[in-house]
Amino acid sequence: MLLRPPALPRLPDGPSRRRFRSWRRTRPFWAGTLLVLGGTELLVVPLSPVTVLVSLGLGGLAALGIGLALIAAGLFLWFLPSARHYVSVNALILSVLSFAATNLGGFLVGMALGIAGSAMGFGWTPRGDRTLAVALPAVLLAALAGPSADRAEAAEAPSGGPVTASATPPSVTASRFSPHGFTLAGVSRLPTAEGRLKVIVLKMRAASLSDYRLRTRDRRAAGQLGLSARSLELRGEVTLHLTRFHGCLEGLLCLTFSPDTLPAPPVIPPFVFMTDVTAEQALVTADTITADGLELHALPGV
Repeated sequence: MLLRPPALPRLPDGPSRRRFRSWRRTRPFWAGTLLVLGGTELLVVPLSPVTVLVSLGLGGLAALGIGLALIAAGLFLWFLPSARHYVSVNALILSVLSFAATNLGGFLVGMALGIAGSAMGFGWTPRGDRTLAVALPAVLLAALAGPSADRAEAAEAPSGGPVTASATPPSVTASRFSPHGFTLAGVSRLPTAEGRLKVIVLKMRAASLSDYRLRTRDRRAAGQLGLSARSLELRGEVTLHLTRFHGCLEGLLCLTFSPDTLPAPPVIPPFVFMTDVTAEQALVTADTITADGLELHALPGV
C-alpha cells in the first residue's frame, strides 16, 4: 500500500496576489525578468572575487553600461509593454555585443539570458491576439514564398509609367554610416525602365555618412560618373532604397543584407553605427542634403 505524502498548504489567493497575476499576464513579464537577470549578471561579474576576467578594452565600463541598459530594457517590458518590439531589438543587439565588449558576455550567462529575454519579449502578444499571432507568420510566409506573388507584382508594373530609379543602381561606399531617429525598415519595389526593382527601404529622421563615394554602374553608358564627399548629412524624412547593404555593426560584427535576407526584426537602434559600408543605392530622398568637400568625376566606361 502506497502512502501519499501530505499535500503542502497553498498560499492564500488574496486580492494582492490576484492583482499581481492579472498585471503579469498583460505584459511580457518573464522576458523582462530574464533581461533584468542578464543585466545584473553582467554587472556582478566584474565585481566578483574571480581573479581572472576575460575582457576587451574597458571591460568593466562596458559591463556597467550594457548591464544597466539590459536592466532598463527589462523594466520597459514590465511597465511599457507597447514598446516591446523596439526594446527587445535594442536588448538583443546589446546582448550580442556584450560577448565582444565585456567578459565574453558575462561568461556567456548574461548574454544568453539577454538573448532569451529579447526573443521572448519580441514574440510576446496579448492574450486576445494570440490567434492572430499564430496565423500571421503562416500568412506572411505564404505571401512571401509564393512565386505567384512576384509574377503578379511584375505584371502590374506599368511599362510606360514613371521611372523613379535606375535599373542598375550605383555602388556606394562609406567608412561610417550613422542613422538617427530610425523609424522603419522593409521591402518594396521601385519602378524602373526595365520593370520593378526589389529594394530594402530604410526610413529615418537623419543620417550621417563619412568618406562617401558613389559610382554609377550602367554598362550601356559611354562613361561612368563618380561622386565623392568627405561627409554627407541627410536631414528630415530620409528614405534609403537599397538593393544590397553590407557593413560592420559597431565595427565588430559584419553583416550583409538584401531584399531577400532582411533580418527580423528589421530595426536599427539610434545609438548603433556601421563601418566599412558598401551598398547598391537605388534611390535616396531627404528634405535637405548637405555635403562637405563634394566632387564630381567623369570615369571611363568599364
